[in-house]
Amino acid sequence: MFENTGALAFHVERSSEPNDVPRETLARFAALLLRWNCTINLIAPNDEAALWDRHIADSLQLAPLMVPRPHRAIDLGSGAGFPGLVLAITTGVPFDLIEADKRKAAFLREAARVTGAPVRIHATRIEAARVQPAPLITARALAPLPKLIALAAPLLTSDGFCLFLKGGSAQAELTQAMAGWHMQVQSIPSRTAPDACILRISHLNRVTPAA
Repeated sequence: MFENTGALAFHVERSSEPNDVPRETLARFAALLLRWNCTINLIAPNDEAALWDRHIADSLQLAPLMVPRPHRAIDLGSGAGFPGLVLAITTGVPFDLIEADKRKAAFLREAARVTGAPVRIHATRIEAARVQPAPLITARALAPLPKLIALAAPLLTSDGFCLFLKGGSAQAELTQAMAGWHMQVQSIPSRTAPDACILRISHLNRVTPAA
């Protein structure tokens, strides 16, 4: 089932930067990221000047879509903390952050210490992570949707949902993914990139091959 939920985009735009966003905490996180970016590749150097709009605000779009509010969540391929660390800071929902790159995982640990975010960092491949399934899985710019769903499905509770930030290839990726999975999908236009969207995916079940 596929639904283009354009109405929700207005809700995101109005709600993704609420008055109670802990901006000071996010500012500490941003300053730390820029310091570390001098020695390890967390974001592209050309993105540093647009850190808030391109990365932090992009992640914040997911906060009002975390409904019902989960008691915990898992972020796949967390990298520099987008979106999982940003969402943990702003919503208070505990996140398991899975990041195979040891240097990026070290940054996430330091960012968690500096910000006090309720996160646990797992410096391992997603397939090897020993984490209990959660009612919310998030990811940003990690993998094509068929692979992303295959990674997320074992970590998602039966009543849970995924929030994936995707680019202009989202529709083509959805077509490919639906060949192997039954799912309920909502597509919410991004407010930070004109050709991007947020996919809310739930009710995941593998397609049973014909006998």
